[in-house]
Amino acid sequence: MSNNSSKDSSEINKIWYYFRRKKLAMAGLVIVAMIFIMAVFAPLLAPHDPHSITRHRFEAPGTADHVLGTDNMGRDILSRVIWGARVSLLVGILASVTGTIIGITLGAVSGYFGGWVDNLLMRITELFMTIPRFVLALVVISFFGTGINRLILVIGFLSWPGMARIVRSEYLTHKSHPYVESGRVIGMSDWRLIFIEILPNVMPQVVVVATLDIATAILLEAGLGFFGLGDPNLVSWGGMLSLAQGYLRRAWWMSVFPGLAISLAVLSFNLVGDGLNEATNPRLQSEGFNTAESKLSGGKT
Repeated sequence: MSNNSSKDSSEINKIWYYFRRKKLAMAGLVIVAMIFIMAVFAPLLAPHDPHSITRHRFEAPGTADHVLGTDNMGRDILSRVIWGARVSLLVGILASVTGTIIGITLGAVSGYFGGWVDNLLMRITELFMTIPRFVLALVVISFFGTGINRLILVIGFLSWPGMARIVRSEYLTHKSHPYVESGRVIGMSDWRLIFIEILPNVMPQVVVVATLDIATAILLEAGLGFFGLGDPNLVSWGGMLSLAQGYLRRAWWMSVFPGLAISLAVLSFNLVGDGLNEATNPRLQSEGFNTAESKLSGGKT
């Protein structure tokens, strides 16, 4: 037990070592942390009630009371951007978790068993990948109705194919490794081998894809909100953009600030995902090490 714990700790330290060498990835991590803080402490950080209607309609940014201005109903833009982080993160993370669970299950079963099981599951996966995700989400939400729970489920059920293919590829590689063969020899069940023995070795790739899926889910939620298919009872960045489209010339700040928040959130999660990919990929680690060695030696080999 202590040897396994020591090995896991060493692997985490190694990943963190390579990750922190990437300046863009670290910048993305800082932005992600700031968005988390905004979401968790929104009641404390927001200067006003995001739903509070005032007489200060279309107030431009820069005033002491409304730093980012107000909207067509006099609501504080800064407060609504802060509260909107809650919806975006909640949908992004839970939808990614939903898609990850489905993708791991189908990808693991497909890659481990192979044969007709693999063919059937991969044809289903390819079918889902050929359908434009946003269009299908529009249809489903329009048919079943809006609501944050429905958003999470719909986006999660549409985000599993990429995860399934990555996991399948990893399982095709790992199932022929000696430790899996040894498990079969001593009588381990297939399900134990799939979810207890192989899955931990696949988790670094799973975490990378799941992180990138959060960014995709945030963008998809914002798009649905823009078309008025978000939860009308909650403040969301997409919903703010939807409201702002009728006042682009009169109040540019109504669209710029929520749009900037969406862009920063998506960019930061993508940067973190790319950094994790490089930190967990042995080939990229080796390339990064060789590059650093070359710089230290003045470009001499």
